[in-house]
Amino acid sequence: MANLPIVIQGGMGVGVSGWRLANAVSSCGQLGVVSGTALDAVLVRRLQLGDVGGHVRRALKAFPLPDAAERILEKYFVDGGKSADRPHRGKPMATVNRIRSALELVTAANFVEVFLAKEGHENPVGINYLEKIQVETLGSIYGAMLAGVDYVLMGAGIPKAIPAVLSRFSDGEASDLALDVKDATKKHFTRFDPRSFFEHDPPRLKRPGFLAIVASHVLATMLSRAEVPPDGFVVEGPTAGGHNAPPRAKGKTETGEPLYGPRDEVDLAVLSAIGKPFWLAGSQASPDAVRDALALGAAGVQVGTAFAFCEESDMRADLKADVLKGSARGEVTVFTDPDASPTGFPFKIIQMEGTLSDRVMYEKRERICDLGYLRTPYETPEGRVKWRCPAEPVVDFVKKGGTVEEANNRQCLCNALMANIGLAQLHDGQEQEVLVTAGDDAANVARFLAPGHETYSAADVIANLLEKV
Repeated sequence: MANLPIVIQGGMGVGVSGWRLANAVSSCGQLGVVSGTALDAVLVRRLQLGDVGGHVRRALKAFPLPDAAERILEKYFVDGGKSADRPHRGKPMATVNRIRSALELVTAANFVEVFLAKEGHENPVGINYLEKIQVETLGSIYGAMLAGVDYVLMGAGIPKAIPAVLSRFSDGEASDLALDVKDATKKHFTRFDPRSFFEHDPPRLKRPGFLAIVASHVLATMLSRAEVPPDGFVVEGPTAGGHNAPPRAKGKTETGEPLYGPRDEVDLAVLSAIGKPFWLAGSQASPDAVRDALALGAAGVQVGTAFAFCEESDMRADLKADVLKGSARGEVTVFTDPDASPTGFPFKIIQMEGTLSDRVMYEKRERICDLGYLRTPYETPEGRVKWRCPAEPVVDFVKKGGTVEEANNRQCLCNALMANIGLAQLHDGQEQEVLVTAGDDAANVARFLAPGHETYSAADVIANLLEKV
């Protein structure tokens, strides 16, 4: 991998690191990364809001499957935008054997996001996925590759199979992906075949580099021994935003957060010996941190939180403003919640009034599961794969084999993270509430503000980070 970036902009939330942010970062010569999570839902809701600026429609015109693009527009585009009192039209929830329209949608959505992120410059662009969301993965990756994505990044699991998937797709071949199914008595797979989408042979595609997001040198070493290993690693510490790796030790701090200790520290000497480039992530957003990372042998750093609150981020402007003002006053608190995420992984939450971090709002909210990205597949006694989510109504979760204890304190991150970017769903006339995730550095993001300014740009962040390089 030639011309490695020093700064990787983290792939954040649902749509927070959208194409605008990735485009801005890549235009500055560093690696802009779009979040690949829930892009089909993001696409259909943007279209239903009228596709302001015409960006989605412009990208869909370039999608190499024009009939599929036309079907998507016909079904979801609302000229001038839907009425504010009408809910968004839903899209198909993921299943093991996807129907063609669902595959077309997820493939097109990933194509659109990468296409727009790459417009107007010739620098690399990446896309970030969660290993947990397995049934979306193959179609998502293929759509991103159709748009010429340069890097695929993946964490929140063990993405051992992904490098081989990239190689097969670049050759126009089909690929299977094993699913992690609870209570399984046999192996289950999802499959994507590019040949089913094209009348003739599918195109040969550029193979993107693959960066595995890891929290331990042990996992990095294991992945490096795979038949097709990653091309590099992002080493993420527990102060990073979003999902964190669970700590090795049990127990909690006095505030109820997961207890991280020496066993969770990454041995950089072991990582360096693997011989692949790596970037450090988690509280790395300072010139000194960048300089120190390079001195330790890293290729650079990954930074998310500083970019989450910049002008090009797609987080709602009012949420960004509230956090920046709170940061300037020294009043931002980030809590690592061990229970909120349906995945069971610790999840970073900014404590903010008027959001689901407020216990009163949490207790009042309606439990619902209508997007389903973080559902868990399980095998029935008949050998079929079905789905459950600990954030859905408790009675439904228990009927499907879950327990009340597993459901305690779980949040519907799917709906909350969509609300964070202004794409909230209406249920019974009420918008879904937000839940803002960011790393511990959210407490310090106001330092990127120039005197007298209320916002800062992605370019401001990059200039600051590279100040001592």
